[in-house]
Amino acid sequence: MPKSKANKKAVYTPPQRSQQVKVSPRWLAPTMVVSWIIGILWIAIYYVAPQAPFFSDLQNWNLLIGFVFIIFGVVLSTRWR
Repeated sequence: MPKSKANKKAVYTPPQRSQQVKVSPRWLAPTMVVSWIIGILWIAIYYVAPQAPFFSDLQNWNLLIGFVFIIFGVVLSTRWR
């Protein structure tokens, strides 16, 4: 009786992993956290004291500035290893 062809398939071997471990720069994590904190504080200060001298001039642009800081922190978090 002939053997089936299913047994003659090549066995999958996964590609070899790199031996080097990727490490984040030392400045990345603190910059990421500080960016989140600045963004949250910027928005919070705008809501708590909208008549503050600098914040009243920017009006609703304060929300954009706060969210830019927060998004920058999120983008940095994708680089963290």
